[in-house]
Amino acid sequence: MNIIIKKMGIAEHLQTMEELWNSILYEGSEIETPEWHRGVVEERKRKMKNGKAEFISIDKLKAMYK
Repeated sequence: MNIIIKKMGIAEHLQTMEELWNSILYEGSEIETPEWHRGVVEERKRKMKNGKAEFISIDKLKAMYK
């Protein structure tokens, strides 16, 4: 299978990824959210509610990872 993947072009890669995503999304696969992720989300909600959340622009975010 790895040989087949290496021979695929970008469009074929994207189409394959879309098909995989759709199979997960629409075929009833249930992925449980990890408990640590729930904690991160709750902490962020608390910061937003208390006015302590810090936001940056997408351009600044991109610059941080160049």
